[in-house]
Amino acid sequence: MIIVPGRLNSSRFENKILVDIFGTPMIIATANRVKDIDQVVIATDSDDVVKLANRHGFEAVMTSDTHNSGTDRIHEAVVKLGLKPDEVVLNVQADEPFVEPDVVQKVMQNTQQFVGQDDIIISSCYKSISSEIADDPNHVKVVLDHNSHAIYFSRAKVPYHKDHYKSTDYKGHLGIYGFTVDSLKTFCNLSHSSLEQTEKLEQLRAIQHGYKISMCEVSSQSFGIDTKEDLDMAIKLFGKN
Repeated sequence: MIIVPGRLNSSRFENKILVDIFGTPMIIATANRVKDIDQVVIATDSDDVVKLANRHGFEAVMTSDTHNSGTDRIHEAVVKLGLKPDEVVLNVQADEPFVEPDVVQKVMQNTQQFVGQDDIIISSCYKSISSEIADDPNHVKVVLDHNSHAIYFSRAKVPYHKDHYKSTDYKGHLGIYGFTVDSLKTFCNLSHSSLEQTEKLEQLRAIQHGYKISMCEVSSQSFGIDTKEDLDMAIKLFGKN
């Protein structure tokens, strides 16, 4: 199952999940991108978004307006839906209306293969990014071990090249997460960690508690829409397609 969590109010971009993406509200555009991969459910804190989802043929679950993250929101949705413990659940954020279906499919396959084994509780993905893009703290970087498990995620430019080598070997994290119902419950029951609070990256909670995150490499032009500037850039880029 793919769950698209959508909080109506956003501190940086109010009501962004409803902005127009070539004639379709953003959250619906995102759901449409991935609907051929698996069943899609929208989890939201807005009755208006529930009605919108239903009008477009998507099931929707009403969730609390106090959640701090999309992961907490999909966990509540999973409980309400009564899914089986071993069912795979993907978190595809509502602000990813241009996400490529094959990227989501690859995370789905990686989740099915690895999550639940050897303390791996999350699957996610990354793409190669340039040194210049890695300078931007809004582009989260990930460092991996030899087993493609995440060692660390950061808004800082990691790894830091002491000799200022202009390497292209930076890995940009894409915020698509795969769980099983059981591993999602495990993650959401972990206490919030100091690294998570410092970087404002919830996935660090798993690492600091000693769990593993399996990463797969993908090719993608997509990016999350966090600001109006992001939206303008995306419309300009993807409007050509």
